[in-house]
Amino acid sequence: MSKIPIIIDCDPGHDDALMLMLAFGSGMFDIRAVTISAGNQTQAKTMNNALKILTLIGATDIPVYHGAEKPLFRDLAVADYAHGETGLDGPSLPTHTMAVQPMRAVEAMAAILVEAGSSITIVPTGPLTNIATLLLAYPHLKSKIERISLMGGGIFRGNMTPLAEFNIYNDPEAAAIVFNAGVPITMCGLDVTHKALVFQKDIELFRSLGNKTGTAAAGMMDFFSIFYRKNMPELDGGAPLHDPCAIAWLMNPGIFKTKSCYVDVETKGELTRGATVVDFYNVLNREPNAVVAFDIDRDEYINMLYNAIKVLP
Repeated sequence: MSKIPIIIDCDPGHDDALMLMLAFGSGMFDIRAVTISAGNQTQAKTMNNALKILTLIGATDIPVYHGAEKPLFRDLAVADYAHGETGLDGPSLPTHTMAVQPMRAVEAMAAILVEAGSSITIVPTGPLTNIATLLLAYPHLKSKIERISLMGGGIFRGNMTPLAEFNIYNDPEAAAIVFNAGVPITMCGLDVTHKALVFQKDIELFRSLGNKTGTAAAGMMDFFSIFYRKNMPELDGGAPLHDPCAIAWLMNPGIFKTKSCYVDVETKGELTRGATVVDFYNVLNREPNAVVAFDIDRDEYINMLYNAIKVLP
């Protein structure tokens, strides 16, 4: 089976790290580049984390590119309360000697799209600043984008405000550009990611693999789970593995329940900045612009992660 050509745009982040493990370990993707966004931490820290994870999993041949330092029009808000001072607190990770490519992320993505013989899927798991900038700067390349499979937003819930999820809240203007660009989108928001839970038994399963990646994954989840166990007891001790959902949907959409919906982003609301307005019941009678995930087979999701991590160093 031919591999799916993708560009990953991420802001590591514990769940971004697990997303990278799933993407590389699955063997299903032709990963053309990893581009970095600021989000869970500053650009410098998320870049450092990405290089450490790629070194850990033996993916040092992948070109990596610096992205935007901040949202389009707003100050950056980081998630150190969940991800720690480094953005990837917890496990001991290897030092790296990887060189970051001199080209900036947006120009690199454009060059990859131009040179590609077929369309490319883009997988953003952080704020959408880099993707929006690409769409604004190179609108003629939209046809070369097969799909944008993103982690962000929510149908009925938020985690920064009652209705706004972190990635979209961080740069709502960028998100609005992406959702209105006319490119096929899959949205894995909080409604599905809060069902994509990792429990202590799963963490021990990763640790039991005995390889460096499994040990690091377990250490990451140990740290990441602290915030959710303390602040979200309704998850019964689980921590939501948000970002790997965007990769898992590409691998096996059958483990998800989805609905095609019209989605837009609130950029001006006093109480609703960054809310993804998902017309789940089609009251606006607008043409759907996104496939929105709202449920997942959690056991199969964990199994996919386990099988991917198992084959990594």
